[in-house]
Parts: sequence; structure tokens; C-alpha cells
Amino acid sequence: MSNRNLEFKAKCHSLAELRQRLVELKAEYRVTMHQIDTYFNVPKGRLKLREIDGDEACLVYYQRPDTAASRYSNYQLCDIPDAETFKATMSAALGVMVVIEKRRELWMFGNTRIHLDDVTDLGEFIELETVMRNQTEAEAHAEHQLVKDALQVKADDLIPASYSDLLLKK
Repeated sequence: MSNRNLEFKAKCHSLAELRQRLVELKAEYRVTMHQIDTYFNVPKGRLKLREIDGDEACLVYYQRPDTAASRYSNYQLCDIPDAETFKATMSAALGVMVVIEKRRELWMFGNTRIHLDDVTDLGEFIELETVMRNQTEAEAHAEHQLVKDALQVKADDLIPASYSDLLLKK
């Protein structure tokens, strides 16, 4: 089953300021986690194994345009019970493109996941993902824009690429 969200990524100049704006927005802090994303070579889209805090893993496949503005993303998720064996198998079959390591704070506002990311070798970022669930596209867009405006994200800070693309270009 394919899922859909409206998302953007932006460079962050101050996580402390963003946290304060999230509190003012009445967003709910959920958790801080350590994630390792192993991107595999695939002919289209992006495929990564996401390991979270060393005790859970999920295969994520997604397709989205590489534009700086908010954009729709289609994705599929699959829980992986044995990440080590799965990663070894996928690495042998497809090859590893790049590995991203980050500390991620997860905040929620309605259907919008707000990620404050500190990415190894890249810096600090914010991501919004408004999940298309139990709402119209117009409602999702309105919620997404409300959060984006409340966080005062500047157009100049928006980034069209994934962390994998940014690290590969470095």
C-alpha cells in the first residue's frame, strides 16, 4: 500500500529557536532518536533501510520530485525484524549508495511530523511531513502551510535534495 505526504526540508540556523516556535505552536514533542539510513542503489526512487536506536528497522521506498518547495511524496514502509541480515543481503544484491547518520527530534502537530535533524557531516535541518490521512488535499496543504509559517521557514533555506544527495555531493 502506498502512502502520501506533503513535505519539505530546510537548513536550520537555530534548533533552539525552532523548539521555541514549536512550543508556541503547541506542537507535541514525541521523542529523540538516533537513526542510521542505508541507501541502496535502485533504478528509480530511493530505497533505504532505516535503523532506529539499534532496536527497530524499517525499509522505506519513496519517490518525489527534487524541488525546493513543498512537494508530494509517495512512499511505502515495511518493518524489518532482522536488520543486520537484511542489510547484508540488500548490500550484496544492490550495493550501498551512502549511509546517513542523524539525531532526530520528532514533534507532531495534527497530521504533520516535524523533524529537527542533526545530520553527521551535514549539519542541522528541519523537515515537515504532513501525512495525507483522514483529510482532503486542501486541508493537508493548509495544515502544512500553517506549520511552515509558524516556524518562519525562509524560502532561501529550502533544500530540494535528500540527505543522501547532499552527502554524496560533499
